[in-house]
Amino acid sequence: MTVYDLPKLYTIFNACALLHIILGLVLIKMSRQKGHIVCMTIALLFSTAFLGCYLYYHYTVGHVQFAGTGLSRPIYFTILFTHIPLAVVNVVLIIMTVIPALRRRFDKHRRMAKYSVPIWLYVSVTGIIIYLMCYVWYGPPIRS
Repeated sequence: MTVYDLPKLYTIFNACALLHIILGLVLIKMSRQKGHIVCMTIALLFSTAFLGCYLYYHYTVGHVQFAGTGLSRPIYFTILFTHIPLAVVNVVLIIMTVIPALRRRFDKHRRMAKYSVPIWLYVSVTGIIIYLMCYVWYGPPIRS
């Protein structure tokens, strides 16, 4: 495995996190707290692995330019420019959601989850779309 394989790997981590977030939501709606805790912990671990790989990749490779043309460019950049700030905000929101749960303050946990979970889902889905657009549908990105 080389550093250029990391986008595929971190997108797989992202997709695994997404699936566990969804399953965790289903389980908590069914009042299955232990299953919810397990799924959300796994989602958090996958998201952490994603972030580590993502940061290492871009630290090592640097900036990459989107290779798509035409209508794909404004679509890609619209997704990207909503994804990036929400991803940054979501790191803080996730921390602010997990800490009350660890302290068994489930009222605060639920209150924060109302904000963090939809953003986490959006960031995960758009991250997968960004990968597909940047690395699959329009060929490899241009490395600068």
